[in-house]
Amino acid sequence: MIRVSNVSHSYGDESVLNDVSISVEPGEVVGIIGPSGVGKTTLLRIIALFMQPEAGTVELDDQAVWSADEQERLELRRQIGMVFQEASLFDASVARNVEYGLRIRQPWDERIRDQLGSIVGRNGTLDAVTEALDIVGLSDKIDQEVASLSGGEAQRVSFARALAYDPTYLLLDEPTSDLDPRNTGLLEEAIRKACERDIGVVIATHDMHQAKRISDRVGVLLGDGLTEIGPTEAIFEGPADERTRKFISGELVY
Repeated sequence: MIRVSNVSHSYGDESVLNDVSISVEPGEVVGIIGPSGVGKTTLLRIIALFMQPEAGTVELDDQAVWSADEQERLELRRQIGMVFQEASLFDASVARNVEYGLRIRQPWDERIRDQLGSIVGRNGTLDAVTEALDIVGLSDKIDQEVASLSGGEAQRVSFARALAYDPTYLLLDEPTSDLDPRNTGLLEEAIRKACERDIGVVIATHDMHQAKRISDRVGVLLGDGLTEIGPTEAIFEGPADERTRKFISGELVY
């Protein structure tokens, strides 16, 4: 599992995370809810090993990440995929975008050799690309240029790109915040299919209805830290912390 213990972080004089502890196991969805500015994205970036927290520890499969050497940390980071709020795609075909993650995970000698031709169609890569696109409902657009896609389709391509290299964990930062109901539903179904492949998912979302629909456990992140984390039904139906109850009921809580 990934285990984050007693993590704190600040930007200058502004504290954004305060003594936060959270874990995620393969095959489960952990939803992180809370208002803007409380550190949901920072928490995901710390879990993704993009940044080292000022205090606390991050462990992946019982290995302390920031005590590992650079090469070991790179191998650990390769187990984690992240999808951001806005799709960041290259001006190329859907297939070339989805296979990008597979390409950069190749050894350098193979990567250089593949600059001479397309990687798609070799070493099982085409199978991985088409499977990922099938999960997000876009296998019929494999040869289409991404410039012609809708915003929702582009975000589903981003999800497929993260899924294609078969990560152990997926981190999703408000992945459906700008999507219509149809694309939101398709992406949520893709999240469920990822869990069926034993991938652990952490999703930060403003949408409490979404967290309730797809999460096995939910954590509530407010201005003074993670007030509570537990089974989804318990958090929404009978929270133990008064701050959690007030936030879920719609009161303005920071």
